[in-house]
Amino acid sequence: MSTRYLLYTHTKANNFTSFIRNNIIYNVHNVPFTVYNRRFFSSIERKPLFDKILIANRGEIACRVMRTAKKLGVKTVAVYSEADRNALHVKMADEAYLIGPAPSAESYLNINKIISAAKMSNSQAIHPGYGFLSENPNFAELLTKENITFIGPPASAIMSMGSKSESKDIMIAADVPVVPGYHGINQDPQFLKQKASEIGYPVLIKAIKGGGGKGMRIVNDPSEFDIQLESSKREAMKSFGDDQVLIEKYLLTPRHVEVQVFADMQGNVVHLFERDCSVQRRHQKILEEAPAPGLSDEIRMELGAKAVAAAKAVNYVGAGTVEFIMDNVDKKFYFMEMNTRLQVEHPVTEMVTSTDLVQWQLEVASGNPLPATQKDLRLEGHAFEARIYAENPANNFLPDTGPLLHLRTPSPSPNVRIETGFEQGDEINVHYDPMIAKLVVKGQNRTEALGILKRALNGYEVVGLNTNIEFLKSVVSHDAFIAGEVETGFIAKHNEELFRSKETPPHVIIQASLSLILSELQNITNENISPFDPFSPWTSLPFSRLNTNHVQTIRFYDDKEGDINVKMRFNNDNSFDITIVRGGLNPIVFKSVLGSWNEAEQQIIAEIENHRVKSHVILEKNSKVVIFDNEGKRVLKIPEPSYLQSKLADVAGSIKTPMPCKISQVFVKPGQIVEKGAPLVVLEAMKMEHLIKSPTTGKVEKIFYNVGDFVEENKNLVNIVVEN
Repeated sequence: MSTRYLLYTHTKANNFTSFIRNNIIYNVHNVPFTVYNRRFFSSIERKPLFDKILIANRGEIACRVMRTAKKLGVKTVAVYSEADRNALHVKMADEAYLIGPAPSAESYLNINKIISAAKMSNSQAIHPGYGFLSENPNFAELLTKENITFIGPPASAIMSMGSKSESKDIMIAADVPVVPGYHGINQDPQFLKQKASEIGYPVLIKAIKGGGGKGMRIVNDPSEFDIQLESSKREAMKSFGDDQVLIEKYLLTPRHVEVQVFADMQGNVVHLFERDCSVQRRHQKILEEAPAPGLSDEIRMELGAKAVAAAKAVNYVGAGTVEFIMDNVDKKFYFMEMNTRLQVEHPVTEMVTSTDLVQWQLEVASGNPLPATQKDLRLEGHAFEARIYAENPANNFLPDTGPLLHLRTPSPSPNVRIETGFEQGDEINVHYDPMIAKLVVKGQNRTEALGILKRALNGYEVVGLNTNIEFLKSVVSHDAFIAGEVETGFIAKHNEELFRSKETPPHVIIQASLSLILSELQNITNENISPFDPFSPWTSLPFSRLNTNHVQTIRFYDDKEGDINVKMRFNNDNSFDITIVRGGLNPIVFKSVLGSWNEAEQQIIAEIENHRVKSHVILEKNSKVVIFDNEGKRVLKIPEPSYLQSKLADVAGSIKTPMPCKISQVFVKPGQIVEKGAPLVVLEAMKMEHLIKSPTTGKVEKIFYNVGDFVEENKNLVNIVVEN
């Protein structure tokens, strides 16, 4: 019997009927389960779900929607750009249609091509996911005209809540508290600057149609206002096609607390409690949890009530999130915005409410009532979501690109869920958001859930590009986070502890050295090595054939410690004497070290001074050795041979690209005198702008690229001659 048939058919067996009506639970392919109430099953006029839907998105959210659709017997259609031809969401779908080149404007934002694909595939509905067209009212209206169901709210609600200024007026009328600020239509820069002064610095400039931190700027001083306003407007225009902004008071100790709401076409509205999304970088969330820590039941119920009032005020239908900014001192909260779509962080709500919100979306879009009433919904346990990004936290969280050369994830379980759209070998490119995956965990309480999250992060391995995994480990291990003391300024407040430099331990250096030597020996022998035996690893090594002592030196380079020289002496008893020299420090000697290398598992086992350790070791692009052990990820660089190194030093005063990017704007010209800190160039990467400032006072001698040029990482942008 199909899952779909089971959902809508009553069985004659009375005891089984009772169980089905009250306790149907699904958990297929690690998709969250939904518990349906009796009202959901007793409806006589229940409408069937769609036969086929198109997902107008990519990556993990496209895969997430497909898993639920497959669970329900609904066929799925993917769309893809040329860059995503071999993407996971394309492989998972029943059908797939190419809709254009890599740039989003020519593919995932191309409404005509997406509608054309829906018609060709006979899709009855379109799920927009998040981002791209998910909050575009014109898209929703066009689908209605084409008799294609938009799995989301009506265009009128998207339009009202998509305008931050209009939404504020609606919230005031609905008795929902709002942050003091200017939300009017006058966009004259001097007028806005005057309003900022009246509100009082610091202020927050926000794109009226913004989201995901794009078009958002914090201004601490009037001298910064003009350039930050221009930058906000440019980014807003590129991301949303509208450069209007509003100005709001910026709270110094704010928390980001949001409420999941759901509404159906019959007028029913419920909230599924709150999430805390306070830990952010660059105004974008990296850790979310539900429920929010440290809130009383009274505040929790008040948040839910105000969120429901907000949804009712715009006749909302479907999944939505009402975002509040909360003062961390007095716990007063204010409406920020309503996201008229499914949020990235929706899985934490699913985990603590035993729901499948994508399934709810399909039910509501099909014309059915909500699967549960407010009385049916309960909070159970605690959940966290950690967003795994391709980025370099040590370099201001700048996005990174490249192949996923090695990918190992924690094992999924009822308490560990991984949402991803990538596989090992896939490429993270410059055209789209740098999120690789979402790691979602649940425990009976916050302490247990946090322990599960830490263990799961330790089991995550990525090689090929920079990620934020080690940084996430630092955050979740910080005393303040463990205590639930979260706020949007958490990273800045605890910056020194979170980015504290860690010396590479000797046992890690030894394991890196052994992995290089032993893997090379295995290749040289070209013999069948006996099977890997973790209980007796020393029998597989072919050192007896050497019949003599031999010394080999390996040199590594660590960004924090400089040169590391490792002298390895092969002994006749198949052990090693290893000497480590870091810079000018005294040598450290380890006698009779044993080691065994498993090529298939990329695993090294070493016995160092009677202590047995093991790690996964990955050689990255013949230039780095990446070690994963119980303490996390360590990277040791293999220095480039001297004959490959450039004979010319970098030009003094040159400014280089920190990542692959596009030149968006150039503020200077050759011959111009610039002060230290003056804006030089605006780079664009992964849909976000990055302002490059002058590191020194001097004269601009040369500009190497023009607006619109695509530039690789570590290329000279501007050369500045330092003036005496």
